[in-house]
Formats: sequence, C-alpha cells, structure tokens
Amino acid sequence: MATINFSSIQSLSTLRFFSSSASQNTPSLLFNSQTKPCAIFPSSISLKPYNSDKPRSLLVALAVKNLGETEQLAVSAENGDASGALPSATGVYAVYDKNDELQFIGISRNIAASVSGHLKSVPELCGSVKVGVVDEPDRASLTQAWKSWMEEYIKVSGKVPPGNESGNITWVRQPPKKKPDLRLTPGRHMQLTIPLEDLIDKLVKENKVVAFIKGSRSAPLCGFSQKVIGILESEGIDYESVDVLDEEYNPGLRETLKKYSNWPTFPQIFVDGELVGGCDILSSMYEKGELAGLLKK
Repeated sequence: MATINFSSIQSLSTLRFFSSSASQNTPSLLFNSQTKPCAIFPSSISLKPYNSDKPRSLLVALAVKNLGETEQLAVSAENGDASGALPSATGVYAVYDKNDELQFIGISRNIAASVSGHLKSVPELCGSVKVGVVDEPDRASLTQAWKSWMEEYIKVSGKVPPGNESGNITWVRQPPKKKPDLRLTPGRHMQLTIPLEDLIDKLVKENKVVAFIKGSRSAPLCGFSQKVIGILESEGIDYESVDVLDEEYNPGLRETLKKYSNWPTFPQIFVDGELVGGCDILSSMYEKGELAGLLKK
C-alpha cells in the first residue's frame, strides 16, 4: 500500500473501474481540473475550496457514487486466484471481509500485489475486493480517487473503515528488519585468493537484488543511496547491500565495480545479475509502477 501525503492537485486523469466480466464495457469517468493548486489531505474528510468552471462537488460526486456501483470480486487465501483476477495496475481498492463489511480502502501501484499481501497477512479479513484503476496516474488523481471512495463510505455508514482509522497498522506493510551489509573480504590485510571482479560477479549472480551504495543501509552517506534504500524498503523488497566506501572490508571495490558494470556513479542496483541502473532509473521505474514487475521476472 502506498503512503498518502500529498499537498497539491492539478491533474487530468481517468478513473476506470475494473470488472472481471465486462471490462470492455466498463464506463470511464473523467476528472478534469485546470486550477490553481489547493491543499488536499486524505486524512481529512472535508472538502477544500475549489475554483473551477465546474463545481468541484459535481466532480467529486461522479467518483463518489462508484464505490457502491463497482463489482465485488471474491478473493481467498485458499484459491490463490487474486493475482489472476485483479489487475497489476495502479489505482484504489477496497477490501471487504467475508460478511461483506468494508475493512479498508487503499492506494497501490500494483493492486494485485497489494491484495495478495493482505491475503497472506490478514486472510480472515479478506473476502472480496473492489478495484478502481487510474489510467495515467499521478499523485493528485490517486489521492482524489481514494478520497472520493472514503467520502462515499463515510456518508453512507457514518464511520471510517476500521483499517483506515488512526493508529491502525493492520493493513500497512511493515518495514523489513534491517539486514547487515555484505562484506566481500574478511579484511583489507587478508590476501584474496580470487580477483575482486570475480567476487562481484559471484555476488550479483547469486542474489536476486543487490544494491551497491555509499554507506550502509541503516546509515546511507549520500542522498541518492538513501533514496534507493527508501524505494527498495517501501516496496518490501528483499535485497542485499554493499558499502562501496568501506575500505576495511571492501578495499578497491569502488573502482573495480565501475569497470565491471561500465557505470561510473553510485548507487548501482543489480537484479538477477544484470545492472538495472542508478537512483534516477530506479526512481523512474518506481513512479511508473514498473519496479514490482521487474522483480517478479
């Protein structure tokens, strides 16, 4: 589930609601706004003032009614069919328990993966799901989609879904425990029996994801390394990290790795033995929702 913390909205996006039986006939709702930015806080249910040729209440109403109209898709931990029935796309989703009580409304860059995670962590609370896929998503349109569903539910029920209540962490992915950084040698004074480049090759090919960073994963020493660590951990990715500045246990790694990868800067991220790139490439893939797909290959 993505964390919601957005401060402005200025978007042109399309919200389409997913149906397993009639996806081609599903109507599309268009949210058009060309306005000066105004503050949006998902935790607040009240609407902020909105300057537009079209009343904002009309735009919100178009989205609000769709939670009730969207088809519920049955899911269960036993059949394991959630990922096949749900889209691996970006959007908003609502999880209902086996008694058809709404438990949680969330946002995800990969809806199928998020629901699959919920089925593993809280299977007793997952009976069915409603999905709204946001085409050409940006943060503002995702926030608006989530907000419209929340407002509809609160208007009908008079309460916030249990999983969205303040302090409830049942549905929030918990950060993984910090793993120690890998060391390529027992120490700089120990003579290597194989070339350092061979050690690098062995490391990246024997581990799914390896991040060569400046500093440790618990204390990155540059902003780019810190951002890469944040992305990997926010996605719940199991990865190995290596400090290229550690001259005690990784002597010569920085220069040797540049020659091995033919990439001059750090951090460097490898997946299945292949260089993906640095911070900019990883950030772009994360924003586009492509990172989870890469790691599934």
